[in-house]
Amino acid sequence: MNLFRMLGDLSHYLAIITIFIKIIRSKSCQGISGKSQILFLFVFITRYLDIFTNFISMYNTSIKIFFILSTLTNIFLVFVKYKGTISSDLDTFRIEFLLLGAALLALFINHEFVVMEVFWTFSVYLEAVSIIPQLSVSSQGKSVEPVMLLYLAALGCHKLFYIFNWIHRYYNEGFYDFIAVSAGIVQTAIYANFFVLHAIKRLADLKSESSV
Repeated sequence: MNLFRMLGDLSHYLAIITIFIKIIRSKSCQGISGKSQILFLFVFITRYLDIFTNFISMYNTSIKIFFILSTLTNIFLVFVKYKGTISSDLDTFRIEFLLLGAALLALFINHEFVVMEVFWTFSVYLEAVSIIPQLSVSSQGKSVEPVMLLYLAALGCHKLFYIFNWIHRYYNEGFYDFIAVSAGIVQTAIYANFFVLHAIKRLADLKSESSV
C-alpha cells in the first residue's frame, strides 16, 4: 500500500467519522442527505459481496465491515433516531435515476460479464454520483455548515488521493483500470465543481454585505 492509498483511506475514514460526530453532537440531521447515505450503502454492499469468501487481510476485511456498519448507523440516525430533523424539503433528488444509470452502465461496460464483476462495476459507477443528492441539499441551503464542508472536502480528497494512487501504480506496477479511473475522475470533478460554485457564491455574498 503506497502513501496515496493510505491518505485516501484516511480521508474516507475522516469523512465518515465527521458526519457521525456531527449528528451525535447536534442531535440533528439538518443539512444531511439521507438519500446519499442510502446510495453509499448500495455501493458498499455490492462492492463487498465477497467479504466472507475472499480474504485478503484483516485490514481489508475490517474496513469492509466498517464502511457497511458505519453507513447503516448513519441511515438509522437519519431516518429513525433523528428523523424529525432531516431536511426532507431539500432532499428531493430522484436517486432511482442514478441507480438505473449505474446498473445499465455496469451491464454494458464491465471487465467481465459475471455476477460479482458486474456488481463491483455497478458500485464503482454508483459511487461516482452518490454524493449528488448531498450536494443538492447543501447547494439549496442558505449556508453550508463548516462541518459539512469538512465532510465533503474529506470525501473529495479521498477520491483525489486514489487517482494519485492509480497513477503511482501505473508507473510502478503497470496497473491500470479504466473503469475505476474514469469513474474516479468524474467523481472528483463533481466535488470540484461544487466547491468552485460554493466559493463563487461566498465571494458574491461577501461583496454584497460589504456594499451595504
